[in-house]
Amino acid sequence: MKAVISVIGRDSVGIIAKVSNECANCGVNIMDISQTVLQDYFTMIMLTDIDRINIPFTDFVDRMAELGKVNNLEIHAMHEDIFNVMHRI
Repeated sequence: MKAVISVIGRDSVGIIAKVSNECANCGVNIMDISQTVLQDYFTMIMLTDIDRINIPFTDFVDRMAELGKVNNLEIHAMHEDIFNVMHRI
């Protein structure tokens, strides 16, 4: 299974490292990543593999959101099922 993680906020040193580290701690593998800085704003989308996640996905979503709060970022983790359902409607 896959999940999409989006990150938006003011650019600062270490954002990718912090998000990647949290993924690794939870057994989430980064498959693809796209990031850019638009003026002072950092934006990133990651496609991840959650087959080996070591915590419930809902807990992972909460951990990523909390990581965002601590670092003044908006971080959202979404299961691929959300996207699959959106395209069936």
